[in-house]
Amino acid sequence: MTTARDLMITAIAAEPEHPVPHGELSLALAGAELLDLLADETVVLDGDRIVPRLRVPNADLLLEQAGAALVDSPPYESVEDWLWRRGRDLASAYLAAFEEDGQLTRQRHRLPFRSGNVTLADTPDRRAAEARRAAGEPVLAGLAAAAGVRDAGAVGDPAGAADAVAEPVADGAVPRDPADIVLAAVGDAATELKAVRQRRDIEQAAYDNIWRGV
Repeated sequence: MTTARDLMITAIAAEPEHPVPHGELSLALAGAELLDLLADETVVLDGDRIVPRLRVPNADLLLEQAGAALVDSPPYESVEDWLWRRGRDLASAYLAAFEEDGQLTRQRHRLPFRSGNVTLADTPDRRAAEARRAAGEPVLAGLAAAAGVRDAGAVGDPAGAADAVAEPVADGAVPRDPADIVLAAVGDAATELKAVRQRRDIEQAAYDNIWRGV
């Protein structure tokens, strides 16, 4: 199992009571993949730049695709740019992979990944992810909070975990752990996406009001 798959299981488990925003989840999944690539030393961070190292084949197809998608020449890619590029529709890719792997079943005649149309199968992977979530593991908790996953029985405060890693580092301070850098970037990107969505909603509402007055 990977952090990205654990996050996807956590997000699906939150449905249908608390639908998870598709865009924020995709960004968080891209961050989770990057954390997995850091953990297996496929990449290292130079500041906020992702520097590829020796490629090692990965049994997880999506993580293998993530490794193949890395920018392999200077000045390399920033964590922020990676999240937006790799994260595009990534939740849908994981949903399709889960269905293919038999990790979930889909109810018919419903919109994709909305309001409980998918159900997790009772698998060892699901139980492992739920145990990690219940333990309040900081990385998974931070990613889940950034994605908009509301509490699903975890111990501790996932939102607080995300806030903690998102705090800026003062000039001259000791560089943060790479995981903190990634989590902070995911939080910033999710916040930016929410702001864009809110602006569009306001603009659409104003446009609708104009037409009502015509």
